[in-house]
Amino acid sequence: MIITRTPFRFTLGGGGTDLPSYYSKYGGFIFAAGINKYMFISINRPIVDDLVRVKYSKTEIVNHIDELQHDIAKEAMRMMGIENAIEVVSMADVPAGTGLGSSSCYAVGLLNGLHTMKREYIALKEIAEEACRLEIEILKKPIGKQDQYMASFGGLTVLDIERDGKVHVRAARVSDSTIDDLNRNLLMFYTNTSRSADEILSEQSRGAKEEKKDVVENMHYIKEIGYKILEAVESGNITDVGLMFDQHWQYKKRISTKMSNPHFDKIYEIAKENGALGGKISGAGGGGFFVFYVEEKHGKFREKMKELGLREMRYRFDFEGTKVMANLMDSVR
Repeated sequence: MIITRTPFRFTLGGGGTDLPSYYSKYGGFIFAAGINKYMFISINRPIVDDLVRVKYSKTEIVNHIDELQHDIAKEAMRMMGIENAIEVVSMADVPAGTGLGSSSCYAVGLLNGLHTMKREYIALKEIAEEACRLEIEILKKPIGKQDQYMASFGGLTVLDIERDGKVHVRAARVSDSTIDDLNRNLLMFYTNTSRSADEILSEQSRGAKEEKKDVVENMHYIKEIGYKILEAVESGNITDVGLMFDQHWQYKKRISTKMSNPHFDKIYEIAKENGALGGKISGAGGGGFFVFYVEEKHGKFREKMKELGLREMRYRFDFEGTKVMANLMDSVR
């Protein structure tokens, strides 16, 4: 058996500029954080039969991978030349549809485990690119490159994306004291709403592809704010992060009418009245987690969010990325 662990993430700046429709014309920029909430995947090759077993929120038992309904598992196995005689089980700290990159965590964690099973060394960047190819090119998902790279690398990480899709990865230069301050001041609350990001991302991609002025200009602003958020974090002036989160949220809402709704707008308003300098919804928007920047009176703020029915998720940053937690495989079948 092989067990992999892959971190979820939330975006600090530049979200959406990693979509091919945008970066292919203007280049993309992402600043994001891996967190210690994980996707765990175990892989086993049973000795008693040649069936394919995939267990997630459902359980599938089939004779060949072509019969699988789980598209990521099916195509990952196909990429690796595995057709049968395998069991894959996944568990996660956070459910799908919450804006923290769960599908890419699954893809990266599974590919990492399958390479390990085949005794193939593969660099983190190669795993990320394989996952991008799987999700974007093969499955035609309307997503960008952020999730796969953050699942692979974790950390406080900067992604510069060239127009041809090449990604340059570097760790942000952040002091230990700033990391602690960010962890203390960036508070995450579940909106009690899960959703598929595909519709929102498709709308955003169409707007960029068709060069709709309002969409493209707002994405330009979002990228520029992302650069400023990175600069603030690297210089230790993190109060500016909260203020720029507020600007970011205003621009982000203009990209898609599905990004927010009156209920979320009310939550955001109450959050600011109770000490948040700014905030954003993780991922594409429309549900998932609110991330608020709060410098003072955290206890009071938490109580107010609890009154609104929001559940807090405590976390720390993850700096390891995807990793093999256990390799108990005896041989390559």
